[in-house]
Amino acid sequence: MNSVVLLLSVVCLGASSQQITDSQRLFSIAVNRVTHLHLLAQRLFSDFESSLQTEEQRQLNKIFLQDFCNSDYIISPIDKHETQRSSVLKLLSISYGLVESWEFPSRSLSGGSSLRNQISPRLSELKTGILLLIRANQDEAENYPDTDTLQHAPYGNYYQSLGGNESLRQTYELLACFKKDMHKVETYLTVAKCRLSPEANCTL
Repeated sequence: MNSVVLLLSVVCLGASSQQITDSQRLFSIAVNRVTHLHLLAQRLFSDFESSLQTEEQRQLNKIFLQDFCNSDYIISPIDKHETQRSSVLKLLSISYGLVESWEFPSRSLSGGSSLRNQISPRLSELKTGILLLIRANQDEAENYPDTDTLQHAPYGNYYQSLGGNESLRQTYELLACFKKDMHKVETYLTVAKCRLSPEANCTL
């Protein structure tokens, strides 16, 4: 009898370990992809800023508030402490919403075509990977909404400026918000991945 119990324990432990390994692999892929997207976003924004005159940069920095990106309608942790307290499923669901909200507007990002053309397919791949992770974590105790029921604010005409050089301001806001959102997703996925390693220090 003891031998049977021991054997079952070993089998269960092996299955659990395999599940964790698979999740870790998926998380590693997702984190690598969003890290690359964040770097692309930083490069696009930096290239655009360097093309501006000093006065244009000063004015755009002055009028643009990053706290008012359209994605702020997607409820997310307000600081690093709340991020660390959030469940894995919650962080994944928020990340999914942020990535999904950029699938269409990412086609309008300015910058070199070689960089811009990498973004949409990478966002689509990242979204698929996050969805797989969400499904793998659906048995989590917290009753968090399905991705199908999450409400995401459409970008629509949000990035239309209110006077001045409309095209310039719209481009600046679009790039700055894309950079900000990819940084958020990178942070959330990194914290969620860290949770799979109990011995790791997940402090931001």
